[in-house]
Amino acid sequence: MTKKNKSQKRLALVENDPWLESAEQNLIDRLNRYNYRLKEIINTYGSLSSFADAHKYFGIHWDKNAKGWYFREWAPAAFDLFLFGDFNDWNRTSHPLTKKENGVWEIFLDEKRYKEKFVHKSKFKVLVHAANGWKERVPVWINRVVQDESTKDFAGQLWQPAKSFSWKDDNFKINEIGNLFIYECHVGMAQEKEGVGTYVEFVENILPRIKKSGYNCIQLMAIAEHPYYGSFGYHVSNYFAPSSRFGTPEELKQLIKKAHSMGIAVIMDLVHSHTIKNINEGLNEFDGTDHQYTHPGERGNHPNWDSKVFDYGKIEVIQFLLSNVKYWLEEFHFDGFRFDGVTSMMYFHHGNTTFGEIEKYFTEGVEYDAITYLQLANTLVHKIKKDAITIAEDVSGMPGLCRPIEEGGIGFDYRLAMGIPDFWIKTLKEKRDEEWWMDDFYHVLNDRLPDVKTVAYAESHDQALVGDKTIAFWLMDKEMYYHMQIDDNNLIIERGIALHKMIRLITLSLGGQAYLNFMGNEFGHPEWVDFPRQGNNWSYHYARRQWSLCDNPNLKYIFMYRFDVEMIKMAKENELLSAGYGSKIANDEENKTLVFEKGGLMFVFNFHPHRSIFGYEFYIVEPGHYKIILNSDSPEFGGHNRVDDSRVYTSMYDSLSNKHYLKVYIPNRTALVFKKEGK
Repeated sequence: MTKKNKSQKRLALVENDPWLESAEQNLIDRLNRYNYRLKEIINTYGSLSSFADAHKYFGIHWDKNAKGWYFREWAPAAFDLFLFGDFNDWNRTSHPLTKKENGVWEIFLDEKRYKEKFVHKSKFKVLVHAANGWKERVPVWINRVVQDESTKDFAGQLWQPAKSFSWKDDNFKINEIGNLFIYECHVGMAQEKEGVGTYVEFVENILPRIKKSGYNCIQLMAIAEHPYYGSFGYHVSNYFAPSSRFGTPEELKQLIKKAHSMGIAVIMDLVHSHTIKNINEGLNEFDGTDHQYTHPGERGNHPNWDSKVFDYGKIEVIQFLLSNVKYWLEEFHFDGFRFDGVTSMMYFHHGNTTFGEIEKYFTEGVEYDAITYLQLANTLVHKIKKDAITIAEDVSGMPGLCRPIEEGGIGFDYRLAMGIPDFWIKTLKEKRDEEWWMDDFYHVLNDRLPDVKTVAYAESHDQALVGDKTIAFWLMDKEMYYHMQIDDNNLIIERGIALHKMIRLITLSLGGQAYLNFMGNEFGHPEWVDFPRQGNNWSYHYARRQWSLCDNPNLKYIFMYRFDVEMIKMAKENELLSAGYGSKIANDEENKTLVFEKGGLMFVFNFHPHRSIFGYEFYIVEPGHYKIILNSDSPEFGGHNRVDDSRVYTSMYDSLSNKHYLKVYIPNRTALVFKKEGK
């Protein structure tokens, strides 16, 4: 570790965390790199926002003064570029682009000549002659890409509807929705039909469900165009084009506008961590080299994801990515981003190591340029939309990830608590119920720094994908196919539903300042997610959500759904997510019971497989009269109705300890939430 210059002011990040003292100069260097790059951008472009306007220059644009279309690409190493498409009967070489300064190529299509030929929905591509040969490419900066149903070939499409989209009446304010309850969604698989869902169907069928369930933020996956549907949207080809398989750009805008009108924020799952290898689609070798947008040679290959790694030190790449950030915020009114693969971005080893030593965060394998890019991205997001949300998918625990940049941080608002779902799956997979350790539960769920806002979740899409199992599937497996009828008593199902409710409640209660759920998991969706592929005969059967199971009053899925609704409602009404850490009251390993206070509420969890406890005593923070406001054993949630919800529990005084306590009955595999009357 390098030493801090004595004349330099101590960073706030270090003042708050003495563990970082030995790395203070590294943090100062991190801040200096950001300031240097920002100053460089401002000196050249006037502002960071102006720098991020490249999408208004590159690609296809109408010039009202020149009365025609300009098309521009950046391809510094290319020999020749040609524009071809419907407008010239797909003649590949009749319309050459002219090379300008700094590797920019340009062509102008005059309105007089092309008024009837180059119109809304016209298809076109770019022929690139370079060191790798003659390649037909989809334009890099295009905002609309369509696929030919017969040939499966992708092409750019001129998108210029006669009437521009109206955002009138969209006065949505992100900061007015309170704590974030995030519903992670995939538009294509959101419907029950065996096929690809659309933006329109999502508005009609899914948004009302989300609203009714109490979630106030949706996280949309797979928005940017991706040629392989089964990639879940994580192998992006066209960064400025919303996926046409779900509908038109206007239909996506209408989805966001409608969500806003319902008081629901919309954040985008943004994939700037890597890019596809494809030559026919995407950025790879666009100008004939392996280092236009990505690192050259082996460093440019992502070993885990079969993709390419951006060169975040290249000013043109930074401009491309930042312009992409600005585009989605301004053009589509997204309320922020979940930045995918942040751990992979910040280290050349992509996170394939163990963390803990301070050197791992500042010297060994650290991708400084990527961190600078993330700092710039966070700065830009909050300049454009002050209250916008940025969430980092990071598992490494990078210091300062969610602290202001001027303090030595990276500037994210939240990080995903990726260790929590891993913990639950490991627990369910490797330990019998009798081996569960309450102290482990409490420690894992509280394992975060006080100044790092965290998105807690029991499971996301990762656990739902084929090859893994959801919590419901780990708990109940094949029994879900045969014993989910209301009148079917099955011990495996009974255990599964009870623990499904408890795991989600304790995760929400202790895990962070925001909560996330993947669509369908709230009612224990019985099947994994598997997109059409050769291995499943190109079937859409598992790439959908079976809402009818939850809607059927004769099936037990409704129990888990009802509990989720009431759980979210309870958390909202009591502002639970903004109440800080929980305060542990009792950690009873013998009885597998955990009691804690948070936000003025008392939480009692009995995870014991069979031991119900009469007259269980635990200390309380405030004396008074308490009522149960949430009971996982309630019959409406599939429980056994062993606790009287109407009863008032009056605190008692223990003179020996000088503390007040409650005495309650806590059945096995039950969670109870108590609230003091008058609060």
